[in-house]
Amino acid sequence: MSEPTGKYSITMPRDIAEAAKARSGPSGLSAYVAAAVARQIERDNLNELIQVAEAEHGPITDEEIQSLRDQLHQARRQQTQDGANAA
Repeated sequence: MSEPTGKYSITMPRDIAEAAKARSGPSGLSAYVAAAVARQIERDNLNELIQVAEAEHGPITDEEIQSLRDQLHQARRQQTQDGANAA
């Protein structure tokens, strides 16, 4: 069952509205805009969590970020290899 909906009036630049309408496909402009707003809310929530974590533990260094990226790439390579070996 889908979430209850409400009807809202929003104002946005015409070129953005037309581009969104052109890309919205069969689900329609309302669904497209709702999905975009949901993604923005997720980003805002994540940014708030990052701010809280950095306030408690200090900012993440560039070296820490690169180390985590390296770990992610290694895990993806391993997953690809495991998948190829299973086939």
